[in-house]
Amino acid sequence: MSIVTILWAAVAVAVILALAIGYVLLRQRRQGLHRRFGPEYEHTLNEQDSRGEAEQELRAREKRFATLDITPLTPASRQTYAGQWTTLQERFVDAPGPAVTEADELVTAVMAERGYPTEDFRQQLADLSVVHGRTLHHYRQAHEVRRCATSGEASTEDLRQAMVHYRVLFEELLDDGGHHPQPAEARHEQPALADDSQQR
Repeated sequence: MSIVTILWAAVAVAVILALAIGYVLLRQRRQGLHRRFGPEYEHTLNEQDSRGEAEQELRAREKRFATLDITPLTPASRQTYAGQWTTLQERFVDAPGPAVTEADELVTAVMAERGYPTEDFRQQLADLSVVHGRTLHHYRQAHEVRRCATSGEASTEDLRQAMVHYRVLFEELLDDGGHHPQPAEARHEQPALADDSQQR
């Protein structure tokens, strides 16, 4: 075997190894994004023209999030907000529409105190997705119901579900998204409100 043949074979092996390593690294990065963003990964993928663009968008969110000064609530603030939510749930029985509006405002207030920018809803979603990607669809659904409620298109059941959805993100924001007393799935399945008949 000539030296030239050996060199070409070595180059071919090097190229194959480089491609294999690149594929493994790409796959690891993709899996890391999928783990971090959860359902938000698929949501972003559906909104973009390609997987590459979707993953670039998610990485950009991570970089932006790293520049934010997100802090946990103090125990006093956490207790105050929890009390406000309890009062809000009680108010829902007699005034479901206003209660949903106040729930949105309360969630926004918690976000602001923790350091999340709150001026633009789409930006809120992008910033929240980095830590709360697994529950962000609840916030989207709640916000949509609130929008419908302002034009009188939401039923009482829609409004009740909006409160349930708001509560999922509200609890995570209070809890820092970290130390859950029970698995997230179990927490999210608990209804925020009992039926009206049970609360009267």
